[in-house]
Amino acid sequence: MEIYMALKILWWLLLGVLLMGLAIMVGMDMGVGTILRYVGRTDTERRVALNIIGPHWDGNQVWFVLGGGAIFAAWPVIYATAFSGLYVVMLLLLWTMIIRPVGFEYRSKMPSTTWRNAWDWGLFVSGFVPMLVFGAAIGNTLQGFPYHFEWNMASVYSGSFISLFNPFAILSGLLSVTLSVFMGAAMLMNRSEGAMFERSRKLLALAGPAALVLFSIGGIWVANMKGYTLSGATPAADPTPLDPRVAVELADGAWLNNFKATPVLWLLPLLSYVGLILGTLAGRAGRSHVAWWLGALAWIGVLGTVGAAMFPFMMPSSVNAAQSLTVWNASSSEHTLIWMTAWTAVFVPAILAYTSWAFWVMRGKVKTEQIEHDDHAY
Repeated sequence: MEIYMALKILWWLLLGVLLMGLAIMVGMDMGVGTILRYVGRTDTERRVALNIIGPHWDGNQVWFVLGGGAIFAAWPVIYATAFSGLYVVMLLLLWTMIIRPVGFEYRSKMPSTTWRNAWDWGLFVSGFVPMLVFGAAIGNTLQGFPYHFEWNMASVYSGSFISLFNPFAILSGLLSVTLSVFMGAAMLMNRSEGAMFERSRKLLALAGPAALVLFSIGGIWVANMKGYTLSGATPAADPTPLDPRVAVELADGAWLNNFKATPVLWLLPLLSYVGLILGTLAGRAGRSHVAWWLGALAWIGVLGTVGAAMFPFMMPSSVNAAQSLTVWNASSSEHTLIWMTAWTAVFVPAILAYTSWAFWVMRGKVKTEQIEHDDHAY
């Protein structure tokens, strides 16, 4: 049982790592799509922006697939509950993301200005909306989702699509978009020149302080909202969301309990402040590579802060708090987690290795002359 408990915690941590990878790498690409119409004032400049992330964006989607796969295999109850209750949101996310590959491949196939402008706006939507939904999902998780389980473990969702975009969720979504813009602008600074470099630097200098303000407002909001506390659950046991021994209470400011009990956790929000402040200063100074890494640090701090605040909760229920999904009652079997850990130990290092290799090979500036004379460029 001790091994099983350790595996549950390990996969909670690994899910956090996968979500961080998704936010940093996929968020960077989507940030470029969001700011494409601003940084690229001409068709050639927009093509330069697309070719900067062109060699990487599809490979970065691996983080999205890994995140979904990890939830499906390691946390099947969460996967089933979320995907059935939030079906419309999942479809919205899917439809907008479908636009991305089509936009990349078809945008420059025809010389028509109307055709290319339409795909540019499509790439904007496919960059802005998924990051807004990603942040809004985290905001709703902190507030709890309106679902409960029947006697046979069938989940019943009683919320609406509109209710998911409440004020706190929108704030969280805008924070996600702003961090995405920060990363996208840093990436464009890394590999562009001239006017595009300067426009990207201006955006980065605006996105950093904006994210800092949104994160601070969100922190104050969370400190005063009702959080969840758990009692009666035995970590080493294998309970279900219907276990009558488990009690969950809601109390103002309860999401800060873990930080009060373990003060070292305050380093996580501090990472966000350090990353955003120093990253903004580095961007203003033209140190785009440093700014990118500091932006990644800020993402780690933001998601780490949420995870630390919520542990062991993963998907709280606002309808029946005692049926909330936690690290202890929502995982797969011990056998499944052991096999997943073994395969993860092989494939995650491989993914990190080929991603690093791809960025190293594709380093350097993308010049307009290269794009104009390359029939295979986006």
